[in-house]
Amino acid sequence: MNKVVERLYNGIVKENPTFVLMLGMCPTLAVTTSAVNGLGMGLTTTVVLIMSNMLISMLRNIIPDRVRMPAYIVIVASFVTIVQFLLEGYVPSLYDSLGIYIPLIVVNCIILGRAESYASKNPVVPSIFDGVGMGLGFTVGLTCIGTVRELIGAGMIFGHQIMPAAYEPITIFILAPGAFFVLALLTAIQNKVKLNISNKNNTTVTTGCSEGGCASCTNGSCGGRVFTVDKKEM
Repeated sequence: MNKVVERLYNGIVKENPTFVLMLGMCPTLAVTTSAVNGLGMGLTTTVVLIMSNMLISMLRNIIPDRVRMPAYIVIVASFVTIVQFLLEGYVPSLYDSLGIYIPLIVVNCIILGRAESYASKNPVVPSIFDGVGMGLGFTVGLTCIGTVRELIGAGMIFGHQIMPAAYEPITIFILAPGAFFVLALLTAIQNKVKLNISNKNNTTVTTGCSEGGCASCTNGSCGGRVFTVDKKEM
């Protein structure tokens, strides 16, 4: 169970592919003009990631090392084709919105990266949850970016009007430059939150010499130096 939780936490928070590893930037910047598009692309990639991780892990002792990358691409392409047909048949509006970026999932560096670095070296169950964690992390990232862009650029979230009628949409946020602005903003916020948490967990305590500080120092042996001690070491 700890291994499962670790893989989920790793993908969603610790090594989030969008805000930490900065992988898959092509769909991240291109399709996140709305929250629905971001969610759709994220979930589509998640399904492909889970299935490809599972199959590659099952075949990890069979695929020859010298042809592993072509084999991974064939496996991923097969699942992408299946997902593409399903979207076209059952969710045509989303299929039309995502367009060419669905076939491009085949060469998404998140999927090939997890196949090479994790699924090809680990058992099936951890590989599946690694795919779940990374996929959900990617989905969260795309959905957050799409939500902010849609809210500022159109005054809506998931197609529902949120901002008052008097609100004047800032159109640049649903254009290409807006994607860079929002990605930078959300990445900065995440880094700030992580830094604050890290500082709380590693707070240092200022102390003087062993005599109880400069006011009570009798020999001046510390030379007026100030020491810091990590709380973890106390």
